[in-house]
Amino acid sequence: MKECNQCGKCCTKYGNGRLSATTGEIELWDIFNPDIYRYVKDGKIWMDPKTGEQLAQCPWLRKVPDKNIYTCDIYYDRPDDCKHYPVTIEQMITDECEMLEEKDLSKVKQAQQKLDNLMADSRPPFE
Repeated sequence: MKECNQCGKCCTKYGNGRLSATTGEIELWDIFNPDIYRYVKDGKIWMDPKTGEQLAQCPWLRKVPDKNIYTCDIYYDRPDDCKHYPVTIEQMITDECEMLEEKDLSKVKQAQQKLDNLMADSRPPFE
């Protein structure tokens, strides 16, 4: 498995309401990050503050000019859905994640173990 190259596929594929935030995350944004909170409506995230409509893409995702990489403006305050991604090798395959290598595809169980170790600090342990 390669290091993340910031291709942005994980972020661009989860627009249009396919991400969520917990009530606790939303409450923290309301108190400490009003700029993020203004994109919340009725418990749904990434809603247009002017129209109330669901945005097609995360408002915090930025493509670096003249490069094929993306950054997140709220990286440290992003939703747990983002922090925990990717969860499975199958998810990475579906999303065409560029971290995967041929050897990961031929040894999925070992690749999953490597992913779990890599993500141990970012997501809660499986129970």
